[in-house]
Parts: sequence; C-alpha cells; structure tokens
Amino acid sequence: MEKRQLGNSTLQVTRMGLGLAALGRPGYINLGHASDLNHEYDVAAMEAHAHEVLDAAWAAGIRYFDAARSYGRAEAFLASWLQKRQIAPSAVTIGSKWGYTYTADWQVTVPEGQQHEVKDLTLPVLQRQLRESRALLGEFLDMYQIHSATLDSGVLENRAVLAELARLRNDGLAIGLSVSGPAQAATIERALAVLFDGVLLFAAVQATWNLLEQSATAALQAAHEAGVGVIVKEALANGRLTERNPDPYFKARWAALPLATWQIPVDALALAAVSNQPFVDVILSGAAQVDHLQSNLKALNVTWDSTLAAAVSDWGELPDVYWHKRTQLAWN
Repeated sequence: MEKRQLGNSTLQVTRMGLGLAALGRPGYINLGHASDLNHEYDVAAMEAHAHEVLDAAWAAGIRYFDAARSYGRAEAFLASWLQKRQIAPSAVTIGSKWGYTYTADWQVTVPEGQQHEVKDLTLPVLQRQLRESRALLGEFLDMYQIHSATLDSGVLENRAVLAELARLRNDGLAIGLSVSGPAQAATIERALAVLFDGVLLFAAVQATWNLLEQSATAALQAAHEAGVGVIVKEALANGRLTERNPDPYFKARWAALPLATWQIPVDALALAAVSNQPFVDVILSGAAQVDHLQSNLKALNVTWDSTLAAAVSDWGELPDVYWHKRTQLAWN
C-alpha cells in the first residue's frame, strides 16, 4: 500500500489505516461487537485477538494506526504488538487521542448513571494523558489529537491548552483534533482559525464522513485546501453500512442496487465512497475481525465512477437524525 504525506505535515500515512476503538475494550457501540470478540473479554485473550488483526493489517500494507486513551487498553495492545514484531518507529505512523478517560472498568456495559468514558478537555488532563500515552508508545507516538473537540467544550478557546499543544508541536509532535456530532463542520472551521506563530496549530482533523452523514464535506474540503490532513472515522457508521444492519429499509435499498450483482460487499462500497473523496488522506477501518478487515480492504480495488456515485447518492440522512441514531446504538 502506497504511503503519502498527511497534509502539509511530515507524517507518512497509507490510504487505509486501522482504528483500535473496537479492539481495545470489551464494550463498544459497533453492531455485532460482542460477536467480533467472540464474547471473550479476558485481557490476555483480547490482546492476542488485537495482535491477530494488527498482523493482518500489517500484512496488507497498512502503516497508519489510530488509538486513544479512552479505548481501554488499545495503546497497550498496540505497544506490545510493535515490540513483539520488532517494528521500527520509522516504519509506522501512530496517532492517539486525549480528552476522554476510560471509566468502564473492563465491563461491556456499565450501571445506570455511569459512563464508559468521561470527557475533560482541560490542561491537567492533557498533561496527564500525554504522560500515559508516552509511557506506553514512547517514540512511536507521532500525533496527539484532541478527542472529540466541539464548540461547546471551549477547548478551541482554551489558551492554556492551545499554548501547550503549540509547545508540543514545536517540539516535534504533530497535533490534531477529532470532531463529532451534527456541528462537526463548524468545529472544523473554528479549528482552521487557530494559529500559533502564524502557522496552523492542527496538522490533521479526524471526522465522521460516510454515505449517511456528509454534512462536513465543505469544511473538510477547506481543511484539505489549507494543508490540514483529513482522516475519516466511522466510515461504516458503526456497522450501519454493513450487512449487520437489521433495518429493513437499509436492506431493501442495498438489495435493489445492481451493484450487488458485481459482488461488491456493502462495506467495501461504503469505504470506497469515502476513499474516493478528493479531500480524504486516510480512511480508518474499524474492523475487529480479520475477515472484516479483508473485506474492508476490497474498497481500495473498487473503481469509483459516476454509476456507483449515482447509485448511492440518496443514502444521506439529516445530521440531527444521523447523530440521534448513533446515540441509540447499544454498547455490546
């Protein structure tokens, strides 16, 4: 898989990366997550399972890997894999995220009133979590991203946080942000105005973009034109753009497509739609099974044309509808 430059940064990435949100913790909101882990939540078993998927990603040529402090033991699993496989820091590019603290205590579900992760985008959390990430990933950590920056969080106006991020950037750590929710576009636009020493603070933005949720298109295009790398997450809408989606309306739309006769898996079609957007640098696979990863990778061989684009042009949902449906997905 060819490497490319991530925006105007010095980081080298592959067209597809692997996100570890579903591999590092027992519970996640992806449809069928419990089945992906074979309902096996022993730490050692989950680490071995994560290594198996990481091995498959490496064999396929994937060289960009994405984690976060709140993904349970994702950073630790990634670090142990890098060590066991004796992979050099120069051979991979690794991004992680700060701002959420994992609080699920290695449980699939949590008691009512408790959260799986707690958000806090303040300077003390940044400093603590950076120490934790570096203790695990060391010199492998190439990029640190604000986890789910939003306008109402105030993080993009927090001068103490921004100054510390600028200091880290000047010391050689690439700085990024991930965005989420129906106001993704507005958050990206605000981030593009954050300058330090006359230079954009953020080297990359990680956003949700898929066949159902495309409201950030113009903002991501603007980020791309400004030299900010674009990483797309949740390209399969947490499993809603796979055969696991039980919604009869979705199944009917998919079955009606002549594309099904071309033997293109629905996940590959959905990922190809993202990969072929001109503003996208990296598309993350969130696969938690080797066979799912291999199906995802078929997207890179899909020849995207006007016929394919037209066939799925009416799949979009209003942002508020999409994000409401996402909040209804069960941790499993």
